[in-house]
Amino acid sequence: MPAHRTPPEQAARVLRAKIAANVRWSKDDPVQGTASARKAFLDRFDHEVDPKGLLPEHERVRRAKHARRAYFARLALKSVEARRHASNRSKRDGGDSDGAA
Repeated sequence: MPAHRTPPEQAARVLRAKIAANVRWSKDDPVQGTASARKAFLDRFDHEVDPKGLLPEHERVRRAKHARRAYFARLALKSVEARRHASNRSKRDGGDSDGAA
């Protein structure tokens, strides 16, 4: 089976996006540039475990830590399942997962 090919318009759009991202990060500090997104991501777990803000801080922090661990464990499980599915599909189709025969 041949390797997946993207239409030229999509490939050009991807390259333009890569160029824009690289230009931005060549001028800005990526840590500062993504700080608000990181904060929002981490705050999500605080709100998940204490939506009304009633828990003492140490308990909210402890629970949020475990909520984050559970989140990333779920992501890891999905990754394992996706790789297994791709491997099974590749074996069934008689080729490698990267499209090579």
